[in-house]
Amino acid sequence: MLIALPASAEVCTGAPPPVEADGRVLGHLPYGDAPPAELVPVPGGMAVNGCTLRREVLPDLERLLATAAASPAIGGRVLALSCHRSQGRQSGVFCREPGASSDTRAVSVAPPGHSEHATGYALDFAFRPRENGCPDAEACVAATPAFRWLRENAPRFGFEMSFPVSNAQGVKWEPWHWRWVGTSATSLGAARARSLFATARRRFPASPGVDTAVEVANVTPPPVYLALPAWVDPKRKRRR
Repeated sequence: MLIALPASAEVCTGAPPPVEADGRVLGHLPYGDAPPAELVPVPGGMAVNGCTLRREVLPDLERLLATAAASPAIGGRVLALSCHRSQGRQSGVFCREPGASSDTRAVSVAPPGHSEHATGYALDFAFRPRENGCPDAEACVAATPAFRWLRENAPRFGFEMSFPVSNAQGVKWEPWHWRWVGTSATSLGAARARSLFATARRRFPASPGVDTAVEVANVTPPPVYLALPAWVDPKRKRRR
């Protein structure tokens, strides 16, 4: 069963977060969840762990990763790390630090119902081998040759960095997090992706971005499902 979280639903503590006039919650725009039938697994050799994306993303992702693997400048590999996240999974990620306030969490993690990962068009990249002990999904990855290659080349494969340095959305710089919008508006599936990200691309531009023009297609907006119950720490259940 598909579940999703409207902007006013309960998160972590059971208290509804404030909803801004533009629909944002804790600074993050609302997104729907990708239908499971439209998600396909990323081939194992291209991902650190199992992950899924919209099927129209895979051709460009495969070309990007293959080109990166063939580049001597990288000295390693670029791999998919975290791809589609269901609304329930995002709730667990958002609530994994019980002592933090919602405002603090939201600087680095979107609340459920407001994550680009739920669209099936966004993913985090990992770089192998790791350099200088830098873990995945930390700003230090930006100092690696693999990231520098990604920054220079990802847009020509249809990927753009969602949260650049000092972005106007107020989200932490995430050099590992990229969304797919297609190499052009006419690419297969690109109209849908660009429609979902139209507000973000217009108000909080990606850098580097695929292009400066924002095309809004006449497509069905993302669905809003029933409220998701407040997240419960599974460790707490086991202690009882």
